[in-house]
Amino acid sequence: MKTFRAPWGRTLVWVSVLVSVLLLAILLRGSFGPHGRVTLLLAGLWLVLPLSALFTIRGYTVTPEAILVHRLFWDTRLPRRGLVSATVEPRALKGSMRTCGNGGLYSFTGWYWSRKLGHFHPYVTDLNRTVVLRWEKRTVVVSPDDPEGFVRAVTG
Repeated sequence: MKTFRAPWGRTLVWVSVLVSVLLLAILLRGSFGPHGRVTLLLAGLWLVLPLSALFTIRGYTVTPEAILVHRLFWDTRLPRRGLVSATVEPRALKGSMRTCGNGGLYSFTGWYWSRKLGHFHPYVTDLNRTVVLRWEKRTVVVSPDDPEGFVRAVTG
C-alpha cells in the first residue's frame, strides 16, 4: 500500500476562498438584513459550502486491488483490475467542460468532457499535477502530490 497526499493548487485555493467569502457575504447580508427573513434561496445557499466540503479530496491510496480516493468521510474505490494505462499528463483538465459537478469549490469533481479525454471523472485538487487513469470504458483524472511515484505505484 502506498498513500499520496492531494495538495491544493493555486487555482483551487483562489476559487475556494473567493466563492466561500462571496457566499458567506450574501448569506450574512440576506439573513441579517433589514427584514430578517431567510428565503428558500438563502436556505439553499447555506448548504452549498458544507456539501461541497464533503466532497473534498484528501488523498489517494494505491492497494493491490484498488486505488482509493479519500474524501472527507468516505473513500471512492477505483478497481485496478482492467486498468489499461496510467500517465502523468499535467493540466489534463485544460479545455474540458464540466457537464455536472464541482468546478473548484474545494475540489474539481463530477462529470467532465474534453476532446482529448472524452467523458471522464476528475478527483482533482491541483490542476498542474494530474495523472490520467484509463480503463476500457472509463477515464479518471487524479492529482497526487507525486504524480510519477503514483504512476509507478499503480503500474508496478
